[in-house]
Amino acid sequence: MKTFAQHQINALMSLQVIEQYITGQLPNVTTLDAMGYRFFFYADEQVLPFATMALSDNEYDKVSDLDRTGVYRLNIGVPKEMFEQLFPEPGGEWDYTSLNIFMPHPHYAAQHFICILNPENEQLAAALEYAGAAYLLAKTRYERKRKAR
Repeated sequence: MKTFAQHQINALMSLQVIEQYITGQLPNVTTLDAMGYRFFFYADEQVLPFATMALSDNEYDKVSDLDRTGVYRLNIGVPKEMFEQLFPEPGGEWDYTSLNIFMPHPHYAAQHFICILNPENEQLAAALEYAGAAYLLAKTRYERKRKAR
């Protein structure tokens, strides 16, 4: 069984891995910090992030109890097909305080956002894969908008 300190170290390490992947491996990513969140956007399109890190509760979102020490939620806007593959049955009840389990986002599932608290091991690898897919979707949308101008 992991100690409290081990959980905190794992959370910090996975948070760093995710941030380094998104900002270091995916070109042209911009970030914005606000309301206890870190938003990840493609280029200068700062309307719809392709991923966010919820680092603490705020007045609009307390469903994951993020004020627990070392707990954060990664939110990822995946392509519709990927979302439907992960969650083929709409609805259902979710414990949004559970760690290391992919779930439909508590507020933005309709926009195909998924979430996970403190991903580790295989779930961390999957989170990076999903973030990459979300990034490509955001890049495609951005390029489509630029061509339409």
